[in-house]
Amino acid sequence: MLRNKNVWILLTGEFIAGLGLWLGIIGNLEFMQAKLPSDFLKSLLLAAGLLAGIAVGPYAGRLTDQVSKKTVMLLAGFVRAISVIFMLIAIATGSIWWMLVFLVLLQISAAFYFPALQAALPLIVAEKDLLQLNGIHMNVSTLSRIIGTAVAGVLLVILPLSMLYVSSLIAYIGLFILTWFLDIDESRELQIAKNSPTEKTIFKDVFPIIKGLPIVLMTLIMTLVPVLFLGGFNLVVINISELQDSSAIKGWIYTAEGTSFMLGAFLIKLVSDRTSPYIILFACSLLIGGSQLLLYMADNPVLTIAAFALFGFSVGCFFPTAATIFQTKVPKEFHGRFFSFRNMLDRITFQIVLLISGFLLDLIGLQLMCVLFGGISIIMTTIFYTRHKYLQTRPAKQNT
Repeated sequence: MLRNKNVWILLTGEFIAGLGLWLGIIGNLEFMQAKLPSDFLKSLLLAAGLLAGIAVGPYAGRLTDQVSKKTVMLLAGFVRAISVIFMLIAIATGSIWWMLVFLVLLQISAAFYFPALQAALPLIVAEKDLLQLNGIHMNVSTLSRIIGTAVAGVLLVILPLSMLYVSSLIAYIGLFILTWFLDIDESRELQIAKNSPTEKTIFKDVFPIIKGLPIVLMTLIMTLVPVLFLGGFNLVVINISELQDSSAIKGWIYTAEGTSFMLGAFLIKLVSDRTSPYIILFACSLLIGGSQLLLYMADNPVLTIAAFALFGFSVGCFFPTAATIFQTKVPKEFHGRFFSFRNMLDRITFQIVLLISGFLLDLIGLQLMCVLFGGISIIMTTIFYTRHKYLQTRPAKQNT
């Protein structure tokens, strides 16, 4: 697998793009802290970008199934690079509205890019290598996050905020150039799309597929548990920094979470050979809930780092397992629409959790909010596990 040129192009591109993404995210946090005092207003601004991504999701899914994945990724990469220009205008003018334009374009780009990327992975490696590739791909993404946040912290001290976004722009241009060199055989998928009547290529065709695959449906529902933590992740980091009166804790949190994520994604291949994917998902969900409960003591730096390390390890095992289930169980001719739907679902839940997090942080504070979310995560996992065991006892339902 590692001798495959396409694998190296995607991994290198993911690393470069990840650097640009996290330089931008740290820049976004810095800009919002300076311009918006309310956590709820911050969440509204971030949610506006997510809403734009949701709106174009159905079209992105249909397009990904009907044309070349490489073409979709190139167009999305071009829009992503252009979006940075508007953030530079926002910094120059001090205007939140230009930042809104930047976030909208960035999320529209992501709505096209990530379904195309997920649909491309099964086309460049054998099915038996998918779990390993998903793990490596997510580790590369996490490594870029660790390096990106560290570099961003240094640049913020020695350079103007705008230089973070200039560096981000350079990274996105690098990704765009690398994508040109992809060589993916999509002839079978494109021929199926070409021969399909128009009425059979509509977005909603993916829903009967999901309903007919219980393991896919259950995995989709289970992804709500980590999203409950991830939706307000950046707001939580800002509040911990303020609670502990430490800017440095932000970097330690991202480093601990990212390093643990890489460890989990590295070890998941060994665990998956001996354990059911359902058991992995349920166990990881319980650990995620536990990490949220641990943040009740977020005023303690050591326990804070431990909570994010536990969370990072859990999602490092969770997401490669979930991604492999989706890529292997859903028919390839539906991958574009399915991953677009998943992307929309993630964005909707992210948006809801983001708004709720901003509201609760203003209303009850960080520690009580984390206890509430941790309890919900554990209750959800218990309900899903109980239902799974019940379905296993019914012979008619043992097609999972």
